Amino acid sequence: MTDEQQRPQAAAAFDALGAEYEKAFAGSGTHRRSLEWLLGRLTPGSRVLDVGSGTGRPTAETLAGAGHEVLGVDVSPVMVELATRQVPEAVFRCADIRDVPLDDGSFDAVCVYFSLLQLDRREQTELVGRLVRSLRPGGFLVLATVPLDVEGVDAVFMGRPVRVTSFPARRFVALAEEAGLEVLEQEASMFTPAHPDARPEPHLFLHCRRRAAAAPGV
Repeated sequence: MTDEQQRPQAAAAFDALGAEYEKAFAGSGTHRRSLEWLLGRLTPGSRVLDVGSGTGRPTAETLAGAGHEVLGVDVSPVMVELATRQVPEAVFRCADIRDVPLDDGSFDAVCVYFSLLQLDRREQTELVGRLVRSLRPGGFLVLATVPLDVEGVDAVFMGRPVRVTSFPARRFVALAEEAGLEVLEQEASMFTPAHPDARPEPHLFLHCRRRAAAAPGV
């Protein structure tokens, strides 16, 4: 499958899921703890980028509700429409994050909750590097993934066909560190989305800070 074919597939899958995705993952205590971790470190009125913002809940809603300036980016028009309606305090943009210009040092924090899985390993590595550079020195980046050693695997997610790529846990931590992040905390858990077609899946959350000098551009 080519890159251009993969982009519409990812958008189509999440267009179809819509609000079902929010309901399926609403019970993730690890996600909630991750947001609390970030909120405890942000200064008032911080600028935050939410990559793969979905329906806007819980990430953008929680951050915007605490008074932060949130920009959400998602490839799914349906998700962006839902998020705009549900979280009017934030700004949402329908775009592929790979195509969005990101100025160096322009955000205080970046959230990437499970939105790398539709990219291949090279794209994930390059995107994390770009996101790190978009942080101010000392800014925070939260990464969450399903830590499996899989590459370009066709799978069914909540009844929808997707192509998934990920890294095992140690390699994912190394990816973050090589991009210029200091991994301050990490939490691993098992979670079963509240959906009849869902199965238990491992989750890994990395809570990171940008070092003074991020990795050079690629």
